[in-house]
Amino acid sequence: MNHQESLTAYIAAFVAELVLTGVTDVVVSPGSRSTPMAMVMAEHPDLNVHIHVDERSAAFFGLGIAKAKNKPVAILCTSGTAAANYFPAIVEAKYSRVPLLILTADRPHELREVGAPQAIDQLHLYGHHVKWFADMALPEKSNEMIRYARTICARAAAIATQTPAGPVHLNFPFREPLIPKMDKTLFELSERPKGYVKVHNSHLDVRDEVFKEIAEFLNEKEKGIIVCGNISDEKFAKAVTSLADRLNYPILADPLSQLRSGEHELEDIIEAYDTFLRNKDAKTFLKPDVVLRFGAMPVSKALTIFLKENHLADQFVVDGGGGWRDPSALSTNMIFCNETIFCEKLLTYLDTNTSPRFLEDWKKINQLTKENMTVIRDVTELSEGKLFNQLADLLPEESTLFVGNSMPIRDLDSFFLSNNKSIKLMANRGANGIDGTVSTAIGAAVYTRSLYLVLGDLTFFHDLNGLIAAKLYNIDIQIIVINNNGGGIFSFLPQSEHPKHFELLFGTPLNIDFEHAVKMFNGQYTKIIDWDHLGTLLEQSKNQKGIHVYEINTNRDRNRDEHRDFWLSVSREISNLVNEAKG
Repeated sequence: MNHQESLTAYIAAFVAELVLTGVTDVVVSPGSRSTPMAMVMAEHPDLNVHIHVDERSAAFFGLGIAKAKNKPVAILCTSGTAAANYFPAIVEAKYSRVPLLILTADRPHELREVGAPQAIDQLHLYGHHVKWFADMALPEKSNEMIRYARTICARAAAIATQTPAGPVHLNFPFREPLIPKMDKTLFELSERPKGYVKVHNSHLDVRDEVFKEIAEFLNEKEKGIIVCGNISDEKFAKAVTSLADRLNYPILADPLSQLRSGEHELEDIIEAYDTFLRNKDAKTFLKPDVVLRFGAMPVSKALTIFLKENHLADQFVVDGGGGWRDPSALSTNMIFCNETIFCEKLLTYLDTNTSPRFLEDWKKINQLTKENMTVIRDVTELSEGKLFNQLADLLPEESTLFVGNSMPIRDLDSFFLSNNKSIKLMANRGANGIDGTVSTAIGAAVYTRSLYLVLGDLTFFHDLNGLIAAKLYNIDIQIIVINNNGGGIFSFLPQSEHPKHFELLFGTPLNIDFEHAVKMFNGQYTKIIDWDHLGTLLEQSKNQKGIHVYEINTNRDRNRDEHRDFWLSVSREISNLVNEAKG
């Protein structure tokens, strides 16, 4: 049996099994050593092969597809530093719990550590940032090795999707020649054609006795709050709002919890907490005895500080991924249970909390804060805070809003209010970095209706080459670039109090004309003149195809002052309300 036959049979068996596990999308960055895998993947009729020449951007593009579909996506590259360029997206996938299958081609064992070209140490390249790693055996056509290839594939896909989801790395050593032998029988499986091994994953759950104990405890607690971070389960919104209604607890809904927008009950949703929890009177008045927390850590620093200050409260952290999301070491009960299951089962044991007074206090202060957002809404100049306050009105029904990190995600948290338009909110909040944002959003746009990306100028610059995927595959995306010519978030941090080297080290103005870069990718560029101009363009965007970039120029110092003026104005009103309530 010759090398080509062994190479082809082994890889074809792996790719056929990959499809049987449910993987439909693979992002390929062209290279020599990955040739056999790439050619076989391109031949499979049920695989969508996306070509992306930049491995760093390609990995984030695959991440975006996986985030949108909530299913594993495979990414393939050649050996050497190509694989190293995957690292930032893999880190993000781990911490945001996104299933990725990383397939790296490698030199065979005899060419490792002997000075062969394009050969680096790829064993455990990503360390603990992947859930599992396997250095694959060299291709053979024996029945045992075909079973091996299929079993490893099924196992890798299962581990990637098993809660908590995340990345898995398979490293494939290939000897030359690298060209597989293509024929009509390429993907025929003589043994178990419907899949070699099915792995049955299940949700985490706890004993009924645990639910009874928690319910008995909560039945005695009137002053409780529910904090919800990033959660992708579509059934969670109904479950947690039903739980809140029974307990008469307010839900402090991070924007990525998917609770601020949709057709579920919004009555108990509190979304302006990032503003009013900066006020000492409000924090004293709203002091909880118990906290139920679901999902990832919230974006809001004010909320995080509030939870720390209430460290004597009983804090239940519910994590369906079995992780330990408790950076402040506040939890009194760590519950490894699917979040939706937890809410639904707990409901069956709870009495009805007859006193809604604590909930009403939260709602009054939340409503007062929203009413005072006229300070932001009445701004005539182009403003970052006002943009996020207006987006719920400007975006179409059932659209997706992908938001960059740094200031944009914080302004989303502060100013994007609850609504019934079913706007899905997305961001890369695993590692909270700005890299790969454009690529991730464009990947998500492959399977997402009406995707809008809002990000800062530094984040846009950092991943400009990500636009190539939208150009090559005619992916529709609307991008709003907030250009304050630098790192706007540093104006809110202690570094701003040291002006001598502030602009050099933190302000970092780029002075870039993005119009030329956008046109390089066949995109349409528009500089926004005023709010009416933006409203008109976003109304027209519902039917637009291709890449459309809208640049909004703002001023960092003015933006900082607007935020602080708003916080000060609201704080005075809240203190008056609290003092009146105390009598």
